[in-house]
Amino acid sequence: MTTADAGWSMEDMDEDEEPRGPVGKAFRLSAADSLSLGNAMCGFLAVCVLAWSAISQLQSEGEFRPDPRYFATAVVLLLIGATCDLFDGLVARKFRASAMGAELDNLADVISFGFAPAFMVVAWAGFSHRLPLWLVLCAAVSVLVAGVVRLARFACVKTKSGDFMGLPIPMGAMTVVSIVLLFEPSYFTVVGIFAVAWLMVSRIEYPKPKGNLAAVVLAWIMVNVTCLIIWAADLSGGDLLIQIGAAMQIALVSAIPLRVLMFKREQRKERKETEAPVG
Repeated sequence: MTTADAGWSMEDMDEDEEPRGPVGKAFRLSAADSLSLGNAMCGFLAVCVLAWSAISQLQSEGEFRPDPRYFATAVVLLLIGATCDLFDGLVARKFRASAMGAELDNLADVISFGFAPAFMVVAWAGFSHRLPLWLVLCAAVSVLVAGVVRLARFACVKTKSGDFMGLPIPMGAMTVVSIVLLFEPSYFTVVGIFAVAWLMVSRIEYPKPKGNLAAVVLAWIMVNVTCLIIWAADLSGGDLLIQIGAAMQIALVSAIPLRVLMFKREQRKERKETEAPVG
């Protein structure tokens, strides 16, 4: 049988190999793309810091105990990545976006807010001997998979309100980090990590940071960075600051679904009262 008999020819193959889509200037990196790449770099460095902490301790002491300095450094890097993620869209709208902008943003988010916090869960609980390793790995994988699904859905599905459907992946990552910083590994805390993963793929709508809300989010990130630096430097009050910040992050993420559920319950009650027969 020849290629012509099979229904395709070498000319078809050559045509398929030709580049498709925008070429040339369309693939030059924009300022917004640089921020996305900075986000990815911060996520990678956060993983490197945690891996180096584990390797160095295992080589010298034969066991691994999470060091607050390394964990604080990793979290600061993730917060810097979150700042880049917050501004890349603003910069793209202000100046220009390249053809790769959305794809670069999603790929960077997978590294910084999917893989990095999942690796942090393994470093936090995988060496503790308090939980079976398979459960720790399941919790870490749930964070990564939920983040990837969350980003893919964000690219395909738009809500009528313009808000986020499901917990945004940077906020989900920071909540996982808060659980790691605030609690010791236990079955209860692992359930909390699974809950965060579920919130990321849920249909609960979270407000999109725009205008004043974006400024509040940026201020919140800067406050967290300051608290982490104080905590890592072992200064007075550092432990209390990190506990308050982590608790507030968890409370914020938990309060929004509760408010949505209460709002829907009120709507159903009003609908029943409206539809009820008079007399």
